[in-house]
Parts: sequence; structure tokens; C-alpha cells
Amino acid sequence: MNFLDELSEVQREAVINYQQPSLIIAGAGSGKTRVLTYRIAYLLQQDVRPQHVLALTFTNKAAREMKERIGALVGADVARRLWMGTFHAIFARILRSEAERLGYPQSFTIYDAGDSRNLVKACIKELSLDEKMYKPGSVSGRISVAKNNLIRAREYAGNMQITATDAASRMPRIGDIYMLYERKCKLAGAMDFDDLLLNTNVLFRDFPEALAHYSSLFRYILVDEYQDTNYAQYLIVKKLAQPHHNICVVGDDAQSIYAFRGARIENILNFRNDYPGYREYRLEENYRSTQTIVNAANSLIEKNSRQLRKKCFSRAETGEPINVLSAFTEQEESFMVASSIFDTVYHKQTSYNEIAILYRTNAQSRLFEEAMRKRNLPYKIYGGMSFYQRAEVKDLLAYLRLIVNPNDDEAFQRAVQAPSRGIGTTSLEHLQAAAAAEGKSMYETFLSLPPATIGLRTQISQKLQAFCALIAELSSLQFAVDAHELATEVARRSGYIAELKETNSMENITRLEYVEELLNSIKGFCDNPDNASPDEENRLITVRQYLENVSLLTDMDNEKEEDRNKITLMTVHSAKGLEFSYVYITGMEEALFPSGLSVDSIEALEEERRLFYVALTRAKRRVTISFSKTRYRWGETVSNRPSRFLREIDESYFNEPVFGETATGRLPDEKGAFTRIPGRKTPVRTVLKPVHAAALRGTAGATPGDPLGLAAGMLIEHDRFGKGKVAAVEGVMPGAKAIVDFDGYGRKTLLLQYARIKIIKPSK
Repeated sequence: MNFLDELSEVQREAVINYQQPSLIIAGAGSGKTRVLTYRIAYLLQQDVRPQHVLALTFTNKAAREMKERIGALVGADVARRLWMGTFHAIFARILRSEAERLGYPQSFTIYDAGDSRNLVKACIKELSLDEKMYKPGSVSGRISVAKNNLIRAREYAGNMQITATDAASRMPRIGDIYMLYERKCKLAGAMDFDDLLLNTNVLFRDFPEALAHYSSLFRYILVDEYQDTNYAQYLIVKKLAQPHHNICVVGDDAQSIYAFRGARIENILNFRNDYPGYREYRLEENYRSTQTIVNAANSLIEKNSRQLRKKCFSRAETGEPINVLSAFTEQEESFMVASSIFDTVYHKQTSYNEIAILYRTNAQSRLFEEAMRKRNLPYKIYGGMSFYQRAEVKDLLAYLRLIVNPNDDEAFQRAVQAPSRGIGTTSLEHLQAAAAAEGKSMYETFLSLPPATIGLRTQISQKLQAFCALIAELSSLQFAVDAHELATEVARRSGYIAELKETNSMENITRLEYVEELLNSIKGFCDNPDNASPDEENRLITVRQYLENVSLLTDMDNEKEEDRNKITLMTVHSAKGLEFSYVYITGMEEALFPSGLSVDSIEALEEERRLFYVALTRAKRRVTISFSKTRYRWGETVSNRPSRFLREIDESYFNEPVFGETATGRLPDEKGAFTRIPGRKTPVRTVLKPVHAAALRGTAGATPGDPLGLAAGMLIEHDRFGKGKVAAVEGVMPGAKAIVDFDGYGRKTLLLQYARIKIIKPSK
């Protein structure tokens, strides 16, 4: 079959022209995955060797599905030799081969977010810092941002601008925590997710021969969702493509919604500058949604200034208009959504899995869960506790990690207490302190020092000796048996299963079921020949290969069969890349969507608008939007204005006029607000009014000032970005804006109508 015949003219052009830099702007539902897949298949048909093709994705699911499609076109054996996978998976594979150059063992552990947070917490404790002030989650986030900007611990600690920002945040010793965290990771032979990107950049920077090897190996580079790349990913790709410029990136700037985790829309906007002589292909036909949905999304996103302009269209039916549900309370909103879903299932005869409820924040899910249960509607929450975050699953995986890498202290501390061996926290703290003093791992320290030196009693020492002997015995099997056989031995010989069977409680029965499911999943992994490394003659699938796969999984990869036919509840961020026939976008209110943290920055507001665009374009047949006129905030009922984004959609696409008095409520203008609801005794306040600088508190000695009095050169303080200098002031109120250079945050454009600022020093 000639697969090129399945493509439109522009899709076909994007597939066959592969000898120059290519930018494929792919609107929502425009068949980008098919184009990317067929371009790779076409390359292989032109006698390009599969090992010379590097294809980078953001999810394992996307990589797996693309590889299966390519295999169906050119043969599975050819497809499996492609370098195709997520950024983290591919770079982990490279780092395994090059680990010794960077001072890591080939068997280095990959820490997940939970492991990283635990280690940060241990560092905070070791430095005798207040955990209430230095919250592990916040510190981990700050370190993650630094790594994604290629800032290592020593550079972080020596950067005056960064340390000043930390001091302003009342966390002046984050640099010390980062230094200790980095040292402990290196000692444990471990990398966190961000290290996979950071260390690949370090490898290519410090070892030009390694860069030369991989840039000559990867003669054709393809990147999916390029608008989601961060600085570290961008730089790696640019270095690899430098000799030949045979790079093809696919993405949609209108769906760039991950700035909070480091994604830079500039990467796709500036592609033309990075790769002169590039060709651009615009996939503008939407094959997913009705004309109404596509046109409504167009009328919204055209309000953004930073974009690669395109005009998406659909040849599908006109479709149903957008439905708006206006509720007085958030409880009523959830009830109305549940009732609408019930009617949709009954009248449209649709499956539950064709329906999704989307919300801006995870906290909004509770009321929708309750409403689903009351109507007996089956649902699943995407982003809840992952299978791999279950305690019993993490316990057994800790054993496997320790077998592969005995220096992994996080795994050691977890495994040694599962099942309980009578080794308490105090004993482990003694061992941890001795390990820190020796500059070794806990495992090495115990085997090399007398117990009395460590401060361990004889009885505890004997228990630790037996545990370390067990790990050594199991470690000797890791290349002799496959991952499933070794995991089964761990579950049996550790005493873990025996302990769960001692008490026939419901809790233990459930935990046993999860242990069984883990062993089943390992068996399935071992039985799949595609999981064997294409570089090794030995087709035995080892525990190391399994652990690497698990450490790089996402929630989307863990979906169970019994969850397939249920209504999906998820955040809009989680919904990107998915599609449903019927989509409910909830909580469309000012300070919620758009987020209250975004409304005084044009860049942040444009990202919120892109986020709403993503929500709209998940729908194939109908969109329903809901909002509540009141909502509880910190135990107080507040009144809400409907989201400004509703006003930005051409009202002809709604099921009835939504401006002015209607059966579904009222959408006021930008200055309007709902008044207090008659009969309500709870105090009601209007949120998100323009806040003038004079009403805000700032640093000592600051002079309050009205935003209208701002001028270039002034020093100001913002309640979120800290101190900055005004570069320019443009426009008139209410559309006036200020361009400000902030310490530690760079240049931001602020809407003065909402900017929470205070003038510190007037210009001269």
C-alpha cells in the first residue's frame, strides 16, 4: 500500500521533503502524528538506516504508538532499531553508555519526584534548617528550574541575582541544600529526571568527541511537540543537529501550555532564526472537531499577540453550538454538569469514555466526584495516585533498585524496613551520619566500619548483616535470570509476602493484590521481545532494563483495562494530546480560569488563553462550558465574574446569547461584577478588582504609588516577581501596560489594571 496516497497535499509535502530543516505547524486535530510517522517510514524506504534516525517525543505512549505504526509499514524489526522514545528515555540510554565519563556507574538509579523530594527533605534536616520555611516541594521545584536552565549547584550558589531572589523569598540557603543534594545524588550513583537533561548537556559540552559521535550517528532528527521543549532539551537538539541541519520539528505554538515546568514558546517561534533555509508546512485542517468548535477556538486564540498565525478549518459538520451552564454555587455547577452528562449518555447513546470533565486545578475534582457518585456515573480521575506510588509497589521496587545499585541510599532506607526487621529510625540515623562522615553510601559504610564505630548495638548489627547478605546474594543473580524471576525471588526471600499473609485483613489482601499485579506487569514486560535492547545479543530482559522503563513511565502509561469505559476527570494540562466526543470545561471564572496569578502579566495571560484553546480543541462533537457565580475561598463565599475568555469567543458559536440577561445567567462587561445574592447570610466579596499599588505593602522605605504614575527607570516591587526596574510604559488605562526587568525572573509585561506593584524609587 502506498501510504502517501492517504495524505493531503500539504501533509505529503511535509513527509517527502526531508533533506532540509522543516518546521511543521500542526493545528489541533490536524494529523501531526500521522505526518511524523509517515515521514519516518518514508525515510526508511529511502534506504536510511534506522539507527541513524532519532525521534523524540514527550510520552512513552506516543513513542510506542508511532513505532507500532512504522513497524506495520516497514517491518517491526526495522522499526525497533530506531532511536525513538521520550527525551528522558533516549538521554538515559546515552548516559548509560557514557556514564563513566561523568563519574557515574552504568547502573545509576533514576530518582522519581518522590525520591527527589525525600532526599531534599533529608538535606534540609542535615543542614538543621526549618522545614516549615524550607518546604521540600518548593525547594525541589527551585532546584528543578535551575537544572532545566543548566545551572549546577556551584553556579547557583555563586550567582548573586539568584541568591538575592532566594533571600527575598526567605530561603537564603537553597544554594547550600542544592550543593548537598547534588553531592548525595553523586554519592548514591543516582540521577533525578532533570539530571538526565542536565548531564547530557554536560556530556556534550565537556566531551566533544561524544557529541561528534552522536551527531554523526543521528543524521535525521525529528521532534514532536516542539513547543513544549525547555532550554536544556532545546540545546541538546540544536547541538546534535548542528553538523547537518536535517531536523524536523512538529508542534503548535497555540498549544504551548507548560511554561510552569520550563517549556519555552520561543523555541518554536525562533526556529526560522536557528535554521536558515528551513521549509515551513502548515497543517490547518482539523480532522477531529466540528466547524463550530474549530471556529470558536480560532476566534479565541487570535487574541494572542505572540503566535505563528494560522487559520484552522474543518470540513466536518457544523455541529452543535457551545452550551453554557451558569450556576449560583459550585455545588449546583457540579450537579448541572452531572445531569447534562446523564442526559447526553441517554440521548446520544454514547460511551462513558467519550466524555471528559476538565478543570483548571486538581482541587476542583471533589465536587464532581460527589456528583458522579450521586448519579451512579462511572468515572476515573486522571492524575490520582499512580500504581507505582503505592507503598507496597515502591517497597519491592526499592529492593530491585538496591540490587542493581547498592549505593542507592533512598532505596536502602526503604527496603531495610520492608518488611519490619526491628531496625529503627535512630539506628538508621547513626548509619546515615557515619556514611556522610566517610563520604560513602550507607551500604558501603556498614560493610567497611565496625558496628561500634557507627554506634550500632550488636542485635541491630546482626540484622543489618543479614539484610546486606541477602542483597548481595540477589545481586549476583541480576544477569543470570530475567527481571520477573528475580522480582519473584525478592518478594519471597525478603519475607514481604509472608508478612502480608500473616494477617488476613482487607488492607493486607489489597496490598497482596498490588504485589501480584506488580509481578504480573514485570512478567508482561519480560515476555515482550520489543523490550530487549537492540544493541545486545543477549535477549535476556534484566531487572535493570525493567527499572529504567518503570522510572520513565507517566500516568498515561499506567491506564488499566477496567478504567477504559469511564468518564474522565482531569486538569486541562493533563488533557493535552487527548480527545473526547463531549467535553465539559468547568470553573470558567475570573481568578480561576484564567488563574489569578496570571492576570497581571501579558505572557502569563496568553498562556492561560492557550490553555483554554487546548481545552476547547479536545472536543470532537460538543463543548459545554460551566461557571459558578459564587465559590468558597478559604471558608468564605465570594462572588465571581465569568471568565474574560467567554467574551473573547464570537457569541454566534454559543447555543444562545450569553451577554445580557438570558435564561442561563448574565455575563457582565469587564468592569461589571455580580452583586450579593439575596437571602445569603454569608459575607460575599467581589474578587479580582483592579488593585492599585498604594493599597499594597512592600519593602521598608518604599513609597506607595499609583500605577498610572509609573515611568521608565522607576524601581518597583511586585508581590510575585519581587523587585524590578521599569523599562517602558505603554498605552492608556484600562489597557496600559508596563515592561519591567525583574531580578531573577527576566523581563515581564504587566497589565497595570491588575498589577500588584509598589514604587520603591522614582526615576530621576
